[in-house]
Amino acid sequence: MNIYISNASGDPIYQQIADQIKAQILAGDLKEGDPLPSMRLLAKELRISVITTKRAYEELEREGFLVSYTGKGSFVAAPNRELIREQKRRAVEEYLELAVKEARSCGLGFSELSEMLGLLMEEE
Repeated sequence: MNIYISNASGDPIYQQIADQIKAQILAGDLKEGDPLPSMRLLAKELRISVITTKRAYEELEREGFLVSYTGKGSFVAAPNRELIREQKRRAVEEYLELAVKEARSCGLGFSELSEMLGLLMEEE
């Protein structure tokens, strides 16, 4: 599992870890039942505190991405289809916000932007 920590990021380290694991689950790189490294091992590999990895794992468990078993470790949870759909929907909204901002910056109106979106949706 590849996780990269950036000191230049405005996000806390635990959030960077949680976001990257979540992204790997949503992308299908990590599948249901896949084990995650122990909190201690991940902390050692990333050269961070175990408390930080614990917080990341707890957040992922709270959001339904992980299940943890005492003495066994943490594993990717069964996919919650509604949760995954909501995550992807949020990502689409963020991209659309960027598209609207760019459209406004160059004077594109709603009808032109709507037409472009319609054409792009038809391509599949």
